[in-house]
Amino acid sequence: MSEQTLVGIVGCIAVLVLMLIRVPIAPSMGAVAVAGFAYLAGPGAALGIMIDSPIRTVTNFNFSVVPLFILMGSLVSVSGMSRELFRAANAWLGHLPGGMAIATVFACGGFAAINGSSLASAATMTQVALPEMRRMGYDAGLSAGVVAAGGTLGIMIPPSVMFILYSILTDTDVGALFIAGVVPGLLAILLYCITILIIYQFKPEWLPRAPRSGITERLASLRDVWATAVLFFLIMGGIYGGFVTVTEAAGLGVMGALIIGVLRGRLGWSGIEDALIDALRTSAAIFFILIAAFLFQYFLAVTQVSQLLGNFLIGLPFGPMGVVIAILAFYIIAGMVVDEIAMVLLTIPIFFPIVAGLGFDPVWFGVLVVVTVEIGLICPPVGIICFVMNNMVPDIGLVNIYRGAMPFVLADLVWLALLVMFPGISLFLGQWMG
Repeated sequence: MSEQTLVGIVGCIAVLVLMLIRVPIAPSMGAVAVAGFAYLAGPGAALGIMIDSPIRTVTNFNFSVVPLFILMGSLVSVSGMSRELFRAANAWLGHLPGGMAIATVFACGGFAAINGSSLASAATMTQVALPEMRRMGYDAGLSAGVVAAGGTLGIMIPPSVMFILYSILTDTDVGALFIAGVVPGLLAILLYCITILIIYQFKPEWLPRAPRSGITERLASLRDVWATAVLFFLIMGGIYGGFVTVTEAAGLGVMGALIIGVLRGRLGWSGIEDALIDALRTSAAIFFILIAAFLFQYFLAVTQVSQLLGNFLIGLPFGPMGVVIAILAFYIIAGMVVDEIAMVLLTIPIFFPIVAGLGFDPVWFGVLVVVTVEIGLICPPVGIICFVMNNMVPDIGLVNIYRGAMPFVLADLVWLALLVMFPGISLFLGQWMG
């Protein structure tokens, strides 16, 4: 083993150790990358990439879509559109077995279509849907699990920040990724609802049924959902109608969310300020991780660890599909302890060339990566969504939140298996539209 490869392996281990002891993601990757690059190429070269990588990242026009979609999500969160979605879903579905939980899943899916962030979706629905389920007598842990699972839809149903990052890293058409996420997202909603119905069969006292809403109340609940529909069709219709690029669609989404919120009296100066601050914080965190990830890519390129790992995986006696399954298993395990954005930014430059070299569709692989990341978001021992919810509703307890989320983790594994076995689930809509 060459000295460069040894340094690369030590660097990868060092990053994982730093993350496990709770050192922030960006400093972990950035410090190891710069130190390792300086050791191998000299301090001058390390200083050069420290100057070049941040400038290239923050001035790259393609990256502007990330803060724009994040700002749109912040504006719609402040505008209260999530409450309208939950109210409408509950009016139509609340009388079913586990109806309020099913309504929560549908509301999460609708909110994901105008948000793009799983953490934001889960945090918003924790404030909107969780109190209503608990008021109806739902089991607290299961209620939290429903919200956590529904929140993960934020990075699958377009527009998705995770798909945007994957597109940037792999030079895959983001429009194709967006359309590929639609059917898998709907399949996830279906599987979550089936999971709720199964739980109801064994524990009906955990999911008491609500009275059926009258037709007048149902129709009235649809009155306020128009804003969500307008925003979704403004973005997706603009992209797939060929009228705007994805970046322009993100800008339209921001303007649409702002205008709708102001005209409806839901967005005042303080609300706009809160949305801007929230979007700035989230975007800054993502860009710091992006910069560190690109620094680490330089380091991996010098050490040739990526090529070594690629040769190792290709040489495994499992065949091409076995290699993909091994990569997905790694993502599920790593997702339990590592931030999802950092994990994707860190590993996609390593794994994508391997998968592409084996002849697999990059769009299909992108969907699989997002699914495995979703599983990690709610899977112990970390599950960042569960941690966020525990901070918001500490009286439920982290263990109970994990308990409530586990049936949906099993549903996610079924979902992942279906997408692996039948790639057409992800690809047929894009092929049909193309």
